[in-house]
Amino acid sequence: MKPSDIKFLSKKIMESGEIPLLWGHFGVGKTDIARDIAKETDRKLIILVISQMEPGDLIGLPSKSEDKTVFLKPDWWPEEDNTIIMIDEINRAHRSIRNAIMQLLLDRRIHNHILPEGTWIMAAANPPDDDYDQVDLITDPAFMSRFFHLSLNPEVNEWVNWAKKQDVSNEVISFIKEYPEFISNGKSVSFRLDLKPSPRSWYKLSRVLNNLSELEVKEYAYILASGIVGPEAARTFVNYLEEKSNLPTPEKILFELDDIVLNRVKSMNIDEKNSIVLRINKYFENLEEDEMIKILDNAEHKLIAKNIKEFSQILSKDSAYSILRNIDHFANKNKGLKKAFFEKLFEELAIVLDNVNWLEEI
Repeated sequence: MKPSDIKFLSKKIMESGEIPLLWGHFGVGKTDIARDIAKETDRKLIILVISQMEPGDLIGLPSKSEDKTVFLKPDWWPEEDNTIIMIDEINRAHRSIRNAIMQLLLDRRIHNHILPEGTWIMAAANPPDDDYDQVDLITDPAFMSRFFHLSLNPEVNEWVNWAKKQDVSNEVISFIKEYPEFISNGKSVSFRLDLKPSPRSWYKLSRVLNNLSELEVKEYAYILASGIVGPEAARTFVNYLEEKSNLPTPEKILFELDDIVLNRVKSMNIDEKNSIVLRINKYFENLEEDEMIKILDNAEHKLIAKNIKEFSQILSKDSAYSILRNIDHFANKNKGLKKAFFEKLFEELAIVLDNVNWLEEI
């Protein structure tokens, strides 16, 4: 992923109260991204190179207070809420250091010291390959599930624009533009992570997606999802979103059916048509009594019956029967107003369909 996308997503992730972890080879600009975000959001940046720290440096040293031991705040501890904490070189830190920051990641605190409310946290790591001196491969799923994992790769045009602002010599810039293959070591970034979905990871994903526009969700949903629930779940999730956005809603079928919608559904495959049928059945199952009253008062049950008839003509017989069987089932299952509604709707369907065989087969 190019740096501009990484910067955008990192900001959105932190705005949502979550933590991005930037994976990339040395020198690709992970720290520069943190500095840019801090500058653009008017925040102070605290960089913790935890590969060079001892547990006491990270969590503070013990001190005696009256008759008990307390831990002093470490010297890096933020005092204001407009701060970004960048936890760098996670992959090169000893396991004891990573264990020490777990409370910071989990509870936004260390001992009795609580981070100011608006503090953002991000992290960076080098990919787990032979180019880096790593204490051990990070495989702890509990630790890795705290982050949105983002892979950073250099992009020539962005680097050239950045280099001009940094007064990099024209000779170097011209060379990179001519030979872009030399911008990096050529290796792609591999997490070597086996990310799995969990209730917590879906919750984290939803917090970030809620902070994106509809267009941003379409562009970044897979990247974000694969970095927190894993690529397999991410692909299924994105396919679901795309299918959901392409399928007409139950309301569109039942109340606003026209030739455009019918022709659109005709071109769909059997799985997509079955998905619409399932959603229509779910719509009836979840229909509230006040909506039923409104439908009956406006005689819209007649419109529903007419549209179900038209819709059923482009379905398989089993799919069409599924809708009718469910309406009949809801009429027998419910009592009071709901029972009366589904019985009224079923009666109207019988009149509209005018086909005794259909009703006898239900």
